[in-house]
Amino acid sequence: MRISRRIFLAGSTSLILTAPVLSKAIASNKTKNNLVIIMLRGGMDGLTAVPFIGNDILTKARPDIGVSKPIPITSNFALHPILKNYKSLWDQGQASIFHASSIPYTGRSHFEGQNLMESGGTKPYFDKTGWVGRALEGAGIKGLSISLPMPLILRGGRDLDNFMPSKNRLPNDDVFQLLQKDYKEDKMLWEVLSAIRKRPIAMMESKSRSNKDMKGLAKIAAQQLSDPSGPSVAIFDIGGFDTHADQGGDNGEHAKKLKQFDDVIGTLRKQMGKTFNNTIIASLTEFGRTMSQNGGSGTEHGYGTAILMAGGLLPKSRIISDWPGLEQKNLFEGRDLNSSIDARAVYASILARVLESDHQKIVKDAFFNSDLPDMTKRIFL
Repeated sequence: MRISRRIFLAGSTSLILTAPVLSKAIASNKTKNNLVIIMLRGGMDGLTAVPFIGNDILTKARPDIGVSKPIPITSNFALHPILKNYKSLWDQGQASIFHASSIPYTGRSHFEGQNLMESGGTKPYFDKTGWVGRALEGAGIKGLSISLPMPLILRGGRDLDNFMPSKNRLPNDDVFQLLQKDYKEDKMLWEVLSAIRKRPIAMMESKSRSNKDMKGLAKIAAQQLSDPSGPSVAIFDIGGFDTHADQGGDNGEHAKKLKQFDDVIGTLRKQMGKTFNNTIIASLTEFGRTMSQNGGSGTEHGYGTAILMAGGLLPKSRIISDWPGLEQKNLFEGRDLNSSIDARAVYASILARVLESDHQKIVKDAFFNSDLPDMTKRIFL
């Protein structure tokens, strides 16, 4: 079995799967819930993905990069026309958007911002673990990350391990069965063998060249997430949202990256079948971008952005926002969409739903017991 590293790392994109070992869902015959986080590195422009159309302020601020053909989804908000799969899910009641949200960081540095979006903390480079990893550890779920090195977002306690496939062949099933028979009293060895067999590796052997793009990676993830004994968490990593020049409106660099995001969601929906009903997908980025375009027909590092969610665990489609407005007096530092919702509160509520845990426990385990409001009712009721 030959497994190529490019299956997991394709240019500026990658896929990481976290496999539960002897998970609670399997042990109790419960339906497994799935979490998919799509990290959008560079600063995803929430005002391009989900433009405000309640007035003409945004249009005037972006004469060269405004979205000219937005698809209205409410009286005040629209979707970028490239998000066709996401719009389809919206029409089916399986998409929701938290707008004017951000992690608690205003420093405008990609390095610091991306560190914090993965750690879930408030001080750059201070925390050595990630909010998903801590949540899994707190829930008593052992995990296996298919990546090298372990991404910060998944780092937790000792029950989360990582593995990077090589070109070497793995033992076949007969060898595994003999080892388990001869060493059945060795509980530690049995758990290790179980982890190896359940990690998302068998489905990685594919001759399809589509594995080099996001659709191929999403197909792999869908196959694995649909397996009752397979992984319950998938992390996608899409770079290239730092569009200081030639950002574009309906088309252009930002639209190209949004298309990759949309391809992931569309492929997951198509390939997961009924399993999609037990899944929630959420975007994650370090910050938004300035409301006004710059001299290079791009945007600068900003603050507030949008969290795009999808999946069957959502009860209906809606915009969730304490909208601050785009008037000059309402902008952060006079230039950025403000953030009225700490993004960590959204992710804490998502984790509570997926892990079927208490919200406050998740806040304690994953987000250092920070003062985060419970958004569960706003998202799931």
